[in-house]
Amino acid sequence: MLFSSITFLFAFLPAILLVYYISPRKLKNTVLMIFSLFFYAWGEPIYVFIMMFSIIIGYVLGLVTDRYMKAGKKKHARAAVICAVSSNLLILIYFKYIGFFVENIMHIIGLKVPEIIIKLPFGIDFSVLSPALPLGISFYTFQILSYSVDVYRGTVKPQRNIISLAAYVTLFPQLIAGPIVRYETVCDELDNRRESIDDFGEGVKRFIVGLGKKVMIANVAGELYSTLSVLSANDNTVLLSWICSIAYTLQIYFDFSGYSDMAVGLGRMFGFHFLENFNYPYISKSITEFWRRWHISLSTWFRDYVYIPLGGNRNGKWKTIRNIFVVWLLTGFWHGAEWNFIIWGLYYFVLLMIEKNGLLKKLEKAPKLIQHIYALFFINIGWVIFSYDNMSSLKHAFANMFGMGGLPFINQKTLFYLVTYGMFLIIACVGTTPLPKKIGEAVIRENGKTKATLGTLAQLLFLFAVLMISTAFLASDAFNPFLYFRF
Repeated sequence: MLFSSITFLFAFLPAILLVYYISPRKLKNTVLMIFSLFFYAWGEPIYVFIMMFSIIIGYVLGLVTDRYMKAGKKKHARAAVICAVSSNLLILIYFKYIGFFVENIMHIIGLKVPEIIIKLPFGIDFSVLSPALPLGISFYTFQILSYSVDVYRGTVKPQRNIISLAAYVTLFPQLIAGPIVRYETVCDELDNRRESIDDFGEGVKRFIVGLGKKVMIANVAGELYSTLSVLSANDNTVLLSWICSIAYTLQIYFDFSGYSDMAVGLGRMFGFHFLENFNYPYISKSITEFWRRWHISLSTWFRDYVYIPLGGNRNGKWKTIRNIFVVWLLTGFWHGAEWNFIIWGLYYFVLLMIEKNGLLKKLEKAPKLIQHIYALFFINIGWVIFSYDNMSSLKHAFANMFGMGGLPFINQKTLFYLVTYGMFLIIACVGTTPLPKKIGEAVIRENGKTKATLGTLAQLLFLFAVLMISTAFLASDAFNPFLYFRF
């Protein structure tokens, strides 16, 4: 079930809000868990049992780890946490990567991948060597892993109520596509949160803004990308190839940040305060800065649970490089079992190493405009790598972009797309900056009661318009994928 769907907006969300707010305090987590499981099962009726199995592993071994730590049996506690981590990782590796490994091994030895099908209930055929990817498995697995490790570290107490732990893992606002919400962020709110009108109102605002970003910008950019990426050589040009790449760069930002906004907003409606996942990444002046602003929950997760445990930058230059290499190899592979994701991760490893070894200091001396152009150029190139899982198509796209594909620079079709989408692209680019937010804050800033009232009214009218227009788009069955659902 998508947040940006009529079913969610006008059936699921009103139903859970009604039941949640009329339920007594002690049942609220149960309500969240039941509705969240239904939300997940809407698209994954079988794989919901895989998620519940992972939760049970995390719950039981979390208690075992804590018991051994309190008894001073650190080796036993370490064995328990290793068991919890490895069990959940093996589940993730099997469902997400087994097909990739088998296919590549078979290709090397010159054999075809055998088809092994198991008949499951409800008429479902399960492919043993290339199983379908369970929705959100990368996100909820990382949440369970961080919970298990944090219990061992002693930074959080184990959750003794399995309903509360299940509510945390299955919490529908962040279940399918993040952000990766660590247990330590919401552990107090799981049992002691207090909802308020102010939080609910801010949550509604944030949700509507995210919905607008997704439906009114990401979907339009996605349609443009889908159209341009399959143009024939007779219609394509160098300029259109660049516009295609920019369209994807805009789509993936507004798609994922819009989803994160909706997730944060929904969390606020139920009394949870999730950490921010984006901080205007496209205003960055370097690649280093970009990764402090993009998908913050993933970057900090790898920092705290991979980079620092490997030694961080404490053991000399070469081990530091090794640790950064491992992080970016895993970051790429986390996004999917395709070679382009691995290349994408290593691409950023190389860029960050170059910046770390002198370029960053030189960039800081350059004009800010040059710094922005540098960052946006390499970010855009990175998204081109990310967008093509076929190496031949990726090579062809780069050849077209850099004038080696035999295409003209511009033609009549290019002018048509510039006229049709030019204003949209400008508005979308402005939308990646803090400018719209600053304008909105200026409108509602208190400069006397009358102006404050008018500003608040203008904000409400704007949000209402965004909601109505987004709903109209959704009702028309428009293009509406979520890119991060496949990760």
